[in-house]
Amino acid sequence: MTSVSPAAPQSLNAAAPAPLRILLDGIDRLGRLDGWIGGGCLLTLTLLMLCEVATRFLSNFLSFFPPTISIAWEYSSYLMAASFTFGAAMTLRVGGHIRVVLLLKNVPPPLQRAIEILSASAGFAFMAFLTSSMAKFAWSAFVRGQVSTSSDTPLWFPQAVVTFGMLLLTLQFLARAIQAVLGLPLEDHRMKASPVE
Repeated sequence: MTSVSPAAPQSLNAAAPAPLRILLDGIDRLGRLDGWIGGGCLLTLTLLMLCEVATRFLSNFLSFFPPTISIAWEYSSYLMAASFTFGAAMTLRVGGHIRVVLLLKNVPPPLQRAIEILSASAGFAFMAFLTSSMAKFAWSAFVRGQVSTSSDTPLWFPQAVVTFGMLLLTLQFLARAIQAVLGLPLEDHRMKASPVE
């Protein structure tokens, strides 16, 4: 008896020339990683806040419990910033960002594609500038040896994490611009979370 394994899902970038298809598929994989890292940051943030609440509660009854976790608020802000930036690339690929589609729905398809190319290119340019600026900011903190005042955490580390999330969004905008030029699907709905029933 032979077993039939399920076929790998067809790439939405299959119609692109081979080098571009490899690039676009690679960016899609990074987008999936982006979503998982963002989810991990959000889960860690939730656990940290629950531990902070439990510590405060237990300190009321047990004298050996500290009244607070000293790094809770600082690290929660780092995790919140990371979860915002790490969720953005995957959200762009699945079409989850808030967009004004009134114009797109009322113009002919060739003009729709031109608007998508223009908006993706503008998004790429803006995010490339923002990512570059954030990278310089993180590098400056590294060179100066800046640390946080409450925990002595080197500030370049959380700044570099946020920069990496911004870089992934920049790459996703680049991929979207290329996909719009080539007439490929701009959104991958297979990456969306399944509805809970």
